[in-house]
Amino acid sequence: MICVHNPAPQHRAAGFTLVELLVVLVILGLLAGIVVPNLIGRTETANVQTTQTQIEQLGGALDMFRLEVGRYPTTAEGLEALIRQPPGVNRWNGPYLRRSTIPTDAWGNDFVYRSPGEHGPYDLLSYGADGSPGGSGANAEIVSW
Repeated sequence: MICVHNPAPQHRAAGFTLVELLVVLVILGLLAGIVVPNLIGRTETANVQTTQTQIEQLGGALDMFRLEVGRYPTTAEGLEALIRQPPGVNRWNGPYLRRSTIPTDAWGNDFVYRSPGEHGPYDLLSYGADGSPGGSGANAEIVSW
């Protein structure tokens, strides 16, 4: 009987080849090129919508203040009147916001409040992303009227 000995098959070392890694990197780059621009545009849209919602919530708190006090806070009293009782206001039953501070817009800027307003009993607005009057897109003013 002749015994033929087959040598053990050679196993390839575990891991990825350089070509496989390059293919994965190219695919990830293509996906990032498609997804990232879409997300950037959505961030600004989300900031505008968030600020619009904040203006509506502040407007509701201002309306509650008016119902209880009989008037809207003056420009001098500002939005602070929603969380702290202004001097000389007896029928104040606040705070009218759940927070202990006045919120800022989605870009971290303070809201502009005037009462009496030019467009109604009060004007409440955000100057948008750039924080200054005028502009378009995300830099446009977001208003309560």
